[in-house]
Amino acid sequence: MESYRNDIIHASKILAAGGLILYPTDTIWGIGCDATNEAAVERIYALKKRRDGKAMIVLLDSTAKLDLYVREAPDVACDIAELSGTPVTIIYPEGKNLAANLLAEDKSIAIRITKEVFSKTLCETFRKPIVSTSANISGEPSPGSFSDIPDEIKRSVDYVVEYGQNDKTIRKASSIIRIGINNSVKIIRT
Repeated sequence: MESYRNDIIHASKILAAGGLILYPTDTIWGIGCDATNEAAVERIYALKKRRDGKAMIVLLDSTAKLDLYVREAPDVACDIAELSGTPVTIIYPEGKNLAANLLAEDKSIAIRITKEVFSKTLCETFRKPIVSTSANISGEPSPGSFSDIPDEIKRSVDYVVEYGQNDKTIRKASSIIRIGINNSVKIIRT
């Protein structure tokens, strides 16, 4: 059995109960919750001291699930998500079936299809989208590794995943691209 299997089981239970987790993703360590649970999303905003309406990223394990959470997934978005060699977050024009307070003021939603083994397995096991926002207080630097995460964050979540804590690889946030209904592409962050 994989070394992270117990983490997957425990993290899924916490997510299902409306709790917050601290977990490794395909980019930096993230604070996560059930992306369909408004109260859980509110807890992340409070923990990060971040204003509502400043949208957060959602992780999915497959482009096949995009139609469940966005009004329209332009073909170019699926191509970018599937073919990109590095993690890329795509902002879609209008989200659906997600916590209302997770959407940006214009109703857009940022989604990344994760290919990294832990976060992908967690998404598959939980069977719902998972919030993935940097494990920091809003305005502070994003942590490059687990050891960079503030103790305040570690103490404030309901479960801290053990898998990946000893990985010293310095990671960075994903690229962000906004896709319009008409397939227009705007690079937000490289």
